[in-house]
Amino acid sequence: MSLHTSLKALWRNIRYHDAADRDLDAELHGFLATLVDEKIRAGMPPAQARRVALLELGGVEQVKESVREVRAGAWFETVRRDARYAFRSLRRTPGFTIAAILALGLGIGATAAIYTVVSAVLLRPLNYPDSDRLVVVLHNERSPVAPANYLDWRRESRSFEAMGAAEMWGPNLSGQEPAEKLPALRVTADLLPLLRTRPLLGRVFRADEAEPGHERVVVLSYGLWQRRFGGDPAVIERSILLDGESYQVVGVMPQDFQFAPFWATNTQLWAPRAFTSQTAANRGAQSLRVFARLRDGVSLEAAQAEISLISKRIERLYPDVPPNTTVRTLQETVVGQVRPALLVMMGAVAVLLLMACANVAHMLLARAATRQREVAVRSAIGATRERMIRQFITESLVLSGLGCVAGLSLAWLGTRAIVAWAPGTLPRAATITLDWHIVGFTLFLGLVTGLIFGVAPAWQSAGQDLNTVLRDGARGSSEGGVRARARDVLVGSQFALAVVLLVGAGLLTRSFIALQRVDPGFVPEGVATMIVSVGGTREAPPAVRAGFFPEVLRRIRAIPGVTAAGAINHIPIAGDSWGQTFWIEGRPAPAPGVRQGATWRIVLPGYFATMGIPLTRGRDVTEQDRLGAPEVVIVNQYLADHYWPGEDPIGKRLTIDDPAEGARWITVIGVSKNTIRSDWAAPAAEELYLPFLQDNSFMTGLGRGNYFSYVVRTAGNPTAVIPAIRATIADIDPAVPISAVATMDEVVATANGGPRFYLFLLSTFAIVALTLAAVGVYGVMSYAVSRRTHEIGIRMALGADPALVRRSILQRGLLVAMSGAGIGVAVAILLTRAMTTLLYGVTPGDPFTFVTVPLVLALVALLASWLPARRATRIDPLRALRQD
Repeated sequence: MSLHTSLKALWRNIRYHDAADRDLDAELHGFLATLVDEKIRAGMPPAQARRVALLELGGVEQVKESVREVRAGAWFETVRRDARYAFRSLRRTPGFTIAAILALGLGIGATAAIYTVVSAVLLRPLNYPDSDRLVVVLHNERSPVAPANYLDWRRESRSFEAMGAAEMWGPNLSGQEPAEKLPALRVTADLLPLLRTRPLLGRVFRADEAEPGHERVVVLSYGLWQRRFGGDPAVIERSILLDGESYQVVGVMPQDFQFAPFWATNTQLWAPRAFTSQTAANRGAQSLRVFARLRDGVSLEAAQAEISLISKRIERLYPDVPPNTTVRTLQETVVGQVRPALLVMMGAVAVLLLMACANVAHMLLARAATRQREVAVRSAIGATRERMIRQFITESLVLSGLGCVAGLSLAWLGTRAIVAWAPGTLPRAATITLDWHIVGFTLFLGLVTGLIFGVAPAWQSAGQDLNTVLRDGARGSSEGGVRARARDVLVGSQFALAVVLLVGAGLLTRSFIALQRVDPGFVPEGVATMIVSVGGTREAPPAVRAGFFPEVLRRIRAIPGVTAAGAINHIPIAGDSWGQTFWIEGRPAPAPGVRQGATWRIVLPGYFATMGIPLTRGRDVTEQDRLGAPEVVIVNQYLADHYWPGEDPIGKRLTIDDPAEGARWITVIGVSKNTIRSDWAAPAAEELYLPFLQDNSFMTGLGRGNYFSYVVRTAGNPTAVIPAIRATIADIDPAVPISAVATMDEVVATANGGPRFYLFLLSTFAIVALTLAAVGVYGVMSYAVSRRTHEIGIRMALGADPALVRRSILQRGLLVAMSGAGIGVAVAILLTRAMTTLLYGVTPGDPFTFVTVPLVLALVALLASWLPARRATRIDPLRALRQD
């Protein structure tokens, strides 16, 4: 038969299968009538003639089945009929069908939602051409780099096709209302080209624009272009005012461009970073993030070896340069910190999916037991074992298909919820979407799960002994021990998996509680905070700046409802801080390569009182601590204990200048309580608080001293005074922008966003797992009671004690659950080691969690078994006996 003829026959049989069946039926009945007529003419009575004719024919339905099997497209017709039968069968048991679809939907939906996150954050390449060749060069795994070190690396290395650097910048955009402080970067001219992303409009920077005096050009982000310039293509070559200086727009980046995804993610514009001879020789100001592209054929290890060699030479010449230079891929730098948490979440949903499969497999086993007579009858009239297995698997696949539909709906909702709840520390969160790859993954998942939970019940049901089934009839008491043990194993495995999830959730809960108990060192309630920036305004000149910030503070304190106000360069845990090297009077200088540093904070009077940070010794800074007066500093308790253990630090002196070059000694006047710095879970470290009015470099320094974070404590809702503060600052200078307005409670919530997010996810999975396990035990015990109704009725009729019957059922439920829980504890001990980086104040083998979880599961198993046990003791003996 030619291909064309085969395809034509296939199409005809698929498209007109009903007509083909009618034709086949007519032909068979015509042939049967002919046979009957022949028998009658041979002298047989009509009834005997029909019987003999049917025997010779082999049965009309059997012949039809044989003909269908050799038709073109017979497989399609078989699948169609099996699917129709499966739908009818599932419709007859709506309770079972809904429960199974819900269980599968939960497992598949949760897995698809988390896989969506994992795919977008971990697996998908960064949105740059050949992004696997992009690397980051860091000091000590995470620290930025000084300009002189970067320039040495760029000049001496041969492993990189290009190397560029970026530095944080926060200019004020003015000249059009309202003024706005923008998150921005200054970048070397070769940084944007090495990313190989073409601008949407215009161009990126030329090499000559990175020379001092020529850097007044900017490239806009797509968002800023749309938001402040209405998407006007004529923005190219237009001049804008940044920090009061004119910059020319030379380009606009594409909408999906984000640089860099792990750092400065909300950058709105870029300007060239020029190096003067002075800054090019600076090895102390570690402000640059260094990026590079590996040459073709150069491995990461080879690049690391070369950079390490260059760095060691630099360290020999300049002992203060931080050691341990690291070359890491940009992808790893972006996602490295969240990888363990996301992999734990992926493992958790995999456990949940297995539980859902076990739950559905158990339901299918129970359902298959109630269909023994149906299977036996179909087998007796000619259905083969393969045919029955195929029918059962088809029903499983139909069920998993419906579960996929439910799972995709849940995955869509779950993905949206995850994106809405995701902490700001989750990289690439904006790229998390449910796309066709995830849909394909979900369908594949449904197919696999359908086969997993469908094969065993199908094999077991199709292999039963027909004589036994037909002899025992509908009573169903013939269930073998193998089937009962299979269900026990499934339920036990659900409890084992539930233990793993509950232990994980328990550890995260204990960790989160420990985090909540951490004393931040300040009182966040009732405090509002905001950044006031004077860059580029008429208040920016150093001579005026020294008076502007104290004047703002004085005006804020006069606002009704404000009980205290202060200011600091960077508020705690807001994500930014500066380091400062210092020397202690009378102590030997640190050994070469040993950095004696502290977090450097500049404060205005009133900061400690407003934040509720107690001074354990000495006094606060005052307005009298200004230029010309003896220089003073407040240190935190950690620094005092570290450098003056057992001594009174008040009156001691230190300096932030190199003593060898003539130091200005600063006297310690107070000791403050330790506060959280940039990471909620990080231990305390050294901190220095210097008065703003005595820090000439901060008052007059370009850039770094042009903004302050104000903290305002109020008697009521702290947000209620924000409009009055805005009006007050606008009254002083309407061109001064206010940004990062938030309460300290919100700042704290943001700092704890990551642990809270992962706790929420894992707890949700654990609750679903616990529910599935409870439903599993309840289902097993309910089914066991229903199968033993006859037996229990006889025992009750013979005078059995209801309490003993109830106890026996409870014992079996507990035995199954606790056996599984014991295995789960052993597995959890091994798996929770992967959670070490997610925990704070609790160990992966926390005894409290490992004892509490099995107890909770025992209680759940008791409750799930108690209802069937209670029902068993209420069986009417006469009614049970009549079922025989």
